[in-house]
Amino acid sequence: MTYAATYARWQSDPEAFWLDAASAIDWITPPTHALNAARAPFYEWFTDATVNTCWNAVDRHVLAGRGAQAAIIHDSPVTGTRRVITYADLQTRVARLAGALKARGIEKGDRVILYMPMVPEAVEAMLACARLGAIHSVVFGGFAAAELAVRIDDCTPKAIIAASCGIEPARIVSYKPLLDAAIGMAVHKPAFCVILQREQQVADLVPDRDIGWEAFVTGAEPADCVAVAGNHPAYILYTSGTTGAPKGVVRPTAGHLVALNWTMAAIYNCGPGDVFWAASDVGWVVGHSYIVYGPLIAGCTTVVYEGKPVGTPDAAAFWRVMAEHRVRSFFTAPTALRAIKREDPEGRLVGRHDLSNLQAIYLAGERADPDTIHWAQAHAGVPVIDHWWQTETGYAIAANPLGLGALPVKIGSPCVPMPGYDVQVLDDDGHPVSPGTLGAIAIRLPLPPGTLPTLWNAEDRFHKSYLSRFTGHYETGDAGYVDADGYLYVMARTDDVINVAGHRLSTGAMEEVLAGHRDVAECAVIGVADALKGQTPLGFLCLNKGATRAPEDVIADCISLMRDRIGPVTDFKRAVVVERLPKTRSGKILRSTMVKIADGQAWKMPSTIDDPAILDEIAAALRGIGLAGGPAG
Repeated sequence: MTYAATYARWQSDPEAFWLDAASAIDWITPPTHALNAARAPFYEWFTDATVNTCWNAVDRHVLAGRGAQAAIIHDSPVTGTRRVITYADLQTRVARLAGALKARGIEKGDRVILYMPMVPEAVEAMLACARLGAIHSVVFGGFAAAELAVRIDDCTPKAIIAASCGIEPARIVSYKPLLDAAIGMAVHKPAFCVILQREQQVADLVPDRDIGWEAFVTGAEPADCVAVAGNHPAYILYTSGTTGAPKGVVRPTAGHLVALNWTMAAIYNCGPGDVFWAASDVGWVVGHSYIVYGPLIAGCTTVVYEGKPVGTPDAAAFWRVMAEHRVRSFFTAPTALRAIKREDPEGRLVGRHDLSNLQAIYLAGERADPDTIHWAQAHAGVPVIDHWWQTETGYAIAANPLGLGALPVKIGSPCVPMPGYDVQVLDDDGHPVSPGTLGAIAIRLPLPPGTLPTLWNAEDRFHKSYLSRFTGHYETGDAGYVDADGYLYVMARTDDVINVAGHRLSTGAMEEVLAGHRDVAECAVIGVADALKGQTPLGFLCLNKGATRAPEDVIADCISLMRDRIGPVTDFKRAVVVERLPKTRSGKILRSTMVKIADGQAWKMPSTIDDPAILDEIAAALRGIGLAGGPAG
């Protein structure tokens, strides 16, 4: 069935559409209805069903005779190791870990924090929690102790599962001291901690609290899968905002299963036996949905990669993994491709690897600039598909669904809304705007299965954050427009739409222009305060390796390009060349922090930043052109 027919079928009868999608899941008690609107606008799905996520991700594939198929390929260039775990092996390992947790009192509804690097044991720990009906909350490995402490106090875990260390290309990151410090800061104390000791750094264990992974699971009685209600939380994932307390996004079990299973076939065109690789981390929503749950629910082989796009050992790392493991669908962030392009602008390293099994590259997590998409398509020889979603939704709001038949690509657009998402572009008063007009992107309620029904212990905050601005709609926080063909364009976060002398302008559109310069590898545009015009744009440019033009000439080119492509209305007159941009560990550029530095406002070092030293470099560059560039407040 085509996309148009599928979307129309959902529109005409959402209840029947989602019950049909639910038929692909193994239920303990099948649902008799899909939507539960009893507490609208706090909608829920499949609430009268019972089910187990681990059964659907592991056991049923073994029962179907595919136990010998690879479930996980662990590829770790930082340790120089490869490891394959079959579905049968995974079932044994997960059941034993779940049994060990059960023996220590972990049961349905208990919370367990996971603080792990990209190793198979992280996946096993998530699945073991799901097997018992425990609610896991994964915190990115190496996250600051204070931030981990906040999450401990918010979700009050009975146990924490962690590793002794993580491994970066040039250093070892000690997790255990961070964990100990976080527990010391937190008011809530876990009953026990399980520590995966890695040979690169063995951690000291706290007596009567910590136990090594191997000792913990040795001799444990395997645990069976526990039935949970359809609306039982599968996990809590804290959003990594730069200010304020983190928000604990809740993921309901049944909707999560149904939605992810549907997307694997419809969006990614992958099924049993296909190799799926999401180059992310289990600490982020992409890792939850498309390293762990989505591929395993669909019976695919998932790649768990412990490395970087460049530097492990070079800019060919991703192409090597795709070729070696015969990856069918590859998912990454645009920032990763830009890093590869910057190191290998001519794409010479791509051609050294056989990508014949690859059908497509998918991008999400930030805006994908057209120049990077063109570069990747030209050198990889496959479609590069941008799609748009959020931690809150758990899967794509808008996409080009290959499994339903590829739609024409419009570079710069994540394509069209997926079934379940009635996407609207609204003005400040909540009225729909005409095609091509920039506005706030919102989704008419109810949101589809698998999206957040609330925030952990914060229903009022959920309503205020997402439902209060536009009655009957979920506010995405993104700005964009829909064209005459129904294609969505996500141009910026709402806060990144700048107002220049009364003209609302998208920083994303300006970044597209800058990224089109042959010497620009990566860029960002922010709006800085201006006494006359309110705001004026400022560009940050990272240049390709081997760029021959002088930085001042590249800046002059970019100013001319902006005038030619968008017009004088942008008032784009300033840019600085920097070596790198400040980003979160998930690859998002910290534009709001850059704005505060430029405007001389007090700012706080973001807990999510990948490398704090970059902000000192940004501040120095801003001072060099006469802007504030102030230190952290």
